[in-house]
Amino acid sequence: MAFTTRTFDVTTGSQETALDITDRCAAFLQEVAPGADGLLNVFVPHATAGVAVIETGAGSDDDLLAALRELLPADGRWRHRHGSPGHGRDHVLPGLVAPHATLPVLDGRLALGTWQSVVLVDTNGDNPRRTVRLSFLA
Repeated sequence: MAFTTRTFDVTTGSQETALDITDRCAAFLQEVAPGADGLLNVFVPHATAGVAVIETGAGSDDDLLAALRELLPADGRWRHRHGSPGHGRDHVLPGLVAPHATLPVLDGRLALGTWQSVVLVDTNGDNPRRTVRLSFLA
């Protein structure tokens, strides 16, 4: 068995975002796992971000953010109160959008469905810098 892991940083900005990181995942696999079968784990070591596998570019990413705004309004209802108003919702996000995803890799490539992408979901405008850990297990 082989295990390789690496991190990269992204800037998500001060607005909530669903950032497509599929290309970064594919580049990592091309480098460390050419032709290999295994599993890719994508993990964000943050208490206020998650990883989703969804369609992007056709509105689903915006729909996901809209659904999260509806489910987790940025208002004063949250017990977790540090940061900007409504920031407590950002700490609930990983309960709905897990901070990790484990994906199959076949012949060195992500075995995603036709419209699936790997997306970093970040509703926390207080922390614009995020780290993503990619780990490949063959």
